[in-house]
Order: sequence, then C-alpha cells, then structure tokens
Amino acid sequence: MGTLVLMALAMAVPAVTGWNVRVNSFPPLHAEWDPRVGWGSLPAVALAVLGLLHAFRLADRLSWRRLLLVVFLGGLAWMLALAFVDGSHGVSQILGDPYEYLRTARRTTDLHATLQEYVSRIRYEAEPRNWPVHVAGHPAGALTFFVVLDRLQLGSGFAAGLVVTVLAATTAVAVLVTARVLGAEQLARRAAPFLVLGPAAVWQSVSADAMFAATGAWGVACLALGATRRSTGWSLLAGLLLGYAVMLSYGLPLLGVLALAVLLTARSWFPLAFAVVAALAVVVVFALAGFSYLEALPAIHSRYYEGVGGRRPWAYWMWGDLAALAFCAGPLAGAGVARLVAGGRGLLHDACTRTVLLLSGAGVAMVLLADLSQMSRAEVERIWLPFVPWLLLSCALLPDRWRRPALAGQVGFALLVQHLLFTGW
Repeated sequence: MGTLVLMALAMAVPAVTGWNVRVNSFPPLHAEWDPRVGWGSLPAVALAVLGLLHAFRLADRLSWRRLLLVVFLGGLAWMLALAFVDGSHGVSQILGDPYEYLRTARRTTDLHATLQEYVSRIRYEAEPRNWPVHVAGHPAGALTFFVVLDRLQLGSGFAAGLVVTVLAATTAVAVLVTARVLGAEQLARRAAPFLVLGPAAVWQSVSADAMFAATGAWGVACLALGATRRSTGWSLLAGLLLGYAVMLSYGLPLLGVLALAVLLTARSWFPLAFAVVAALAVVVVFALAGFSYLEALPAIHSRYYEGVGGRRPWAYWMWGDLAALAFCAGPLAGAGVARLVAGGRGLLHDACTRTVLLLSGAGVAMVLLADLSQMSRAEVERIWLPFVPWLLLSCALLPDRWRRPALAGQVGFALLVQHLLFTGW
C-alpha cells in the first residue's frame, strides 16, 4: 500500500500544486500521456494470461536447465510484445534518437582517437563538439559497445534494439543462477515469474541500461560461482564483467555492495583478489586508451548541474526518483521488500532465506545510496534497471495466497503503462 501511495503522490503533487519539476508531462516518469493499442497488444495480453495460469507451476516443476530456458524465452517474448505495441518503432525509435549512442557510434571512425578526446567533450563548454546527452552522461564503455555493434553491421536502431533486448532477457537468468549457486534454488524458483513478467520490460527493450543490467548481473553470477567453487577462472571473469559494468554507468560502482553480499553469503573471500585485479585491469585499459574515469567524474557532474538536472528540485526528486523505481519494478515489488524488512533477523536462521535477505537487502542498499547521491534527478526509471531484479528476488518471500494476485498486479500494471504512456528512454 505504501508503494501505491508514493506513486500516487509523485503524480498528484506536481499536477495539483503546479510545481514545475522539469520533466515531461507525466512525472515522476520521463513520459507522455499517449493511450493506444498496437499489434503487440494481443500477444502481450496473451502472454500475461498464460503467465498467470502456468508460470508458478512451470517454475516449480521444470528441471533447472529447462526453467532457465523458459525464463529467457518468456522474458524475451514479453519484452518484445510490449515493445511492439508501437510496432517495430517500439524497438528502434529510442535507441535511434539523436541523444542516444548510435548516431555517435556510426560517426566514430577512430575509436582510439575518440577515447582520447572523450573527457574533453563532456562539458557544455566544449560546444559545438560536446557529446550528446547519453554519450556525455556515461563512461566510454557504453559508446564502445555500440561502436562494436556498428562494426558488426548491427548499428541500425532496430538491430541494436534486438541485441539489447536479447541481452536484457538473460538478466533474470543470471539472477536465478546466482541465487541457486548460493543455495537458494527453492526461493529462486518462487521468484522466477516476478523476474520475467513485470513493468521493467517496458524499458528493457528500448534502453541501453538493460544491457548494463545484464552485464552487472552476469558479473555477480560469475562471482558467486567463483566463491562457491573456489575457481580462479570464474573469479577473473566476474572481475572483467563488473569492471566493464563500471565503464558503462557511473552508478554501477554500487554493484560493489551486491558483490560484498555475495561473498558474505558464500562465506568465501577467495574470488576477491582475482576479481579486483581483473576489474581494475578493465579500468586501466580504458585509461591507457585515453579515457580516464577519475577525470570524467567531475566533468559529468559539472555538465549535469549546468543543464536541466541542476534546475530540477531536490525536494521532489529525492522521493520522486523512488516513485519512478516503483513504476519500473512494479507496485508489488514494495510488498516483497516489506516482507524482507518484516522478516528481519528471522530470515537469517535458514540458509535459503538468508541468501534472499542478503541479495535483496543489497538491492535496497544500492537504491538508497543511489538516491542519496542525487547523481540523477528524473529520467531514472531506466537507470534503476540494474537494481530492480535484485529487489524482485524478495517476491519469493510472499505468502502463497499472495503470489498469483501479486503477479496479476505486476503484469496488469505493465500493460497499463505500455498502453497509456509513451515512455522515452
């Protein structure tokens, strides 16, 4: 109930008071009111109904490998069905926007030279050569990813959108793998329907942040494998993925909180040194190529607060950003977190529930730290994507009698958001 109140207040306060919070017409979202149906509508409704009828049974009965395959395919179908409410433009339009990465990626003929001048082109004072919003607002790893896609002849908005969507569909798989490796297969199965079907899919098909989320989630999964198997290879791969995640978004060093939770859950510090060295190697490689993360941080801070971000009221966005999280994760995510908090120390006595407590608790901690940092005010529904799956893991703790109504609330809310709002980014 508290989540719904927060969402309602975030919509009502600017509308009733006339408070200009400097975002598109539907705060707390970067969205426009645009009721519509499209040829993706019927498949989306059909998937929602099938999910409500069969998701819990399949999650309980399928073998583990088949469950992971169904989670991937089901998530992919759900994301694409929602996106195709707007036809093929639902996949291509956002990533093809001039503010996004693809236009710059297509114009990049010398990646090394681009990296060398990257920081100098972040601030507004570099105009007319300053970077578009998204390129400036992220470390160089994000642009590098799309440059590689363009070199692979996947640089159209539609092709890149499909790649991002496919990667996004693996995020839930990575979260489930992490939970199982850490001894919580039973609760991972209970959480699976909530990880697949929900409103986060509205943004996963159209936002590069969905790729960031997948990279981080697989880094965490590899870390769990490294810790439980005492494997140098998995530990190094975890470091490489988590290091690259840091080069994708300035908010993703917060994944260190989740990494710590994994090591505490596994009760093993074996991967730490290997993962840290590998992660630092990624940062050093970018630095040697010309992009200094430490020099970029003050530059992006300056640009953000010189622009509209600096004019967005802190008094609204400190809690408005959390309301945007509720739209992205779904209103029932709050119920899962509430169960987490209510269970408290009682959940620590069982190894399975302790795993969920620590992983979802880390998700809550990352969200709170990100919100307090005020690194971004508004337009954060996509930015929350790397943290949302770890929050949704807490839905495994919901009582049996709540599970189906809760999932119905999630899929119904996703359908409403996609059909009533045009959600940019």
